[in-house]
Amino acid sequence: MPAFLEKKSIRYPFYGLIGVTVVLLLVLTLYNWIISLAGFLAMILPIYYMISTDSQQRREMEEYISTLSYRVKRVGEEALLEMPIGIMLINDDYYIEWTNPFLASSFGEDTLVGRSLYDAADVLIPLIKQEVETEIIKLHDRKFRVIHKRDERLLYFFDVTEQTEIEKMYRNERTVISIIFLDNYDELTQGMDDQTRSSINNLVTSILNKWAQDNLIYLKRISSEKFIAVFNEGILQLLEKGKFSILDEVREMTSKQNVSFTLSIGVGAGVSSLPELGNLAQSSLDLALGRGGDQVAIKTANGKVKFFGGKTNPIEKRTRVRARVISHALKELIAESDKVMIMGHKNPDMDAIGSAIGIQKVAQMNQKDAYIVLNFQEIDLGVQRLVEEIRQHEQLLSRFITPEEALEMVTDNTLVVIVDTHKPSLVIEERLLNKVDKVVVIDHHRRGEDFIKNPLLVYMEPYASSTAELVTELLEYQPKGGKIDILEATALLAGIIVDTKSFTLRTGSRTFDAASYLRAQGADTVLVQKFLRENLETYMKRSKLIESVFFYRDGIAIAKGNEVQVNDQVIIAQTADTLLTLDGVIASFVISKRSEGVIGISARSLGDVNVQVIMENLQGGGHLTNAATQLSGITIDEAFDQVKLAIDEYFEGGRKE
Repeated sequence: MPAFLEKKSIRYPFYGLIGVTVVLLLVLTLYNWIISLAGFLAMILPIYYMISTDSQQRREMEEYISTLSYRVKRVGEEALLEMPIGIMLINDDYYIEWTNPFLASSFGEDTLVGRSLYDAADVLIPLIKQEVETEIIKLHDRKFRVIHKRDERLLYFFDVTEQTEIEKMYRNERTVISIIFLDNYDELTQGMDDQTRSSINNLVTSILNKWAQDNLIYLKRISSEKFIAVFNEGILQLLEKGKFSILDEVREMTSKQNVSFTLSIGVGAGVSSLPELGNLAQSSLDLALGRGGDQVAIKTANGKVKFFGGKTNPIEKRTRVRARVISHALKELIAESDKVMIMGHKNPDMDAIGSAIGIQKVAQMNQKDAYIVLNFQEIDLGVQRLVEEIRQHEQLLSRFITPEEALEMVTDNTLVVIVDTHKPSLVIEERLLNKVDKVVVIDHHRRGEDFIKNPLLVYMEPYASSTAELVTELLEYQPKGGKIDILEATALLAGIIVDTKSFTLRTGSRTFDAASYLRAQGADTVLVQKFLRENLETYMKRSKLIESVFFYRDGIAIAKGNEVQVNDQVIIAQTADTLLTLDGVIASFVISKRSEGVIGISARSLGDVNVQVIMENLQGGGHLTNAATQLSGITIDEAFDQVKLAIDEYFEGGRKE
């Protein structure tokens, strides 16, 4: 503290003492004015001293304040002009009114005053227009954290180049764990002699070892069909950039030896905990296998998943062991439950209804009551015809209930079986899943990230033509006490026929086996055709969509409706199927208005293009050759542009989920 300030703190009590003394002298005057006068004369000197000192201290105070004000102003100017922080003032027209020297030097120029932001730094325009308060941007090979003061039209620039580089280095050095699985190793090597099996093992191992060495990956074979790989996120980015070409390399190299191995790779990344990385890697591998294999799934702790590959059809299983095991497990779960609720996806098709009827029959064979949850107002024309036929069979009709009835009937011991979907958001009544603990999922679609939580039993086979095919196989291993009646067998056969387009797509030997079994049980093919007939109005709507066909890239047909015409999903799907029959078309996409604010998109292919991957980029899904999605809040033309963008991304890079 300055000396004059310390004196000032003492001066004011002294003034009080003088005041008290004056009062006492005045009182003394009443008794002895001579002594009082002497006292007053004696006080003149200290009073003068105090007045003189006070005047001097006042001058020192003024001088101190003046000096301090100057120094503060000087420091402010120094900070404004010399501190390593950029400052920019702009006007309403995005012209630069003033910058400090540091910012100008960062641009490599003497001055930026008078220049437009569109010319000097157009990257700042979105930040200002969107009224973003802070954001990191790149300017002239440097990265700045920009703070936007909207009211003052002021921008601060903090150089964070070194900080972001350190963060990038940290991220790139984080450990990644990957599990590599040979999808069909057991099946392909089952009939091989030891020498051939050893030769194939050596080939696969050498391919993977070279890939690991080239990419600085630690690779260890932990079983005949499984490897574990450890690397970092920087290497992972390079592998993503190359779209995991190891998938194609293994498939092509082994096919030259008259076998065709495919890989499924599960990758865990984004966390530092090794146990958690391992769990993410295993979860990713399960996801890749559930989607049919021959692909890479990369999962991070925030739940985001990336997929690469998946461009080949899943290989059909050669044994019925899994079907027999699942059938026996389902039988036990049904026996332990008081009743069974069966539910498909919203707006169910023939496959969903046929599968539900099949599971109802499985429960009946095990002497348990089963009910099919159906919203009768949300079914297409073919299912309506099936329901009309069911109305003539009172016993089967009594097994159909509404979602509200199901919610009232369900108990803690009820088993819920979901067919033809595995996504909770797509089931007819999602609240039913929240009221029970025992859930079974039976589906033939490739598994997506959105999955029903904690099911007791999952039977998902992407190789299958339809869920009806899977359910038919389960029926074959159930007790023989109850015979399948003609309508039940016909509904299951209709599901297979619809999903295979009359046995032309996604059809394997097991598909014909299932159809043969149903035919032997009395399935009526004429009745199936009756269910699947279309009326003239449907035919005309489909023709109207086909008229708008547009060819994009090589062999990709895209048709779109207008903003007025509303078509249901069946018409959109049938149009995509019809386009696929045209010469030179390898994939088709049909875009149409479904309802107010909702656009439906159906995609089909002959197998050369994985339309499932393309639809997943648009929040949809399905199969390699058959997929769909719905988009809300956009126009037909905007949906058309998004489809083209998703197609471009499919051919030119990886994709995210």
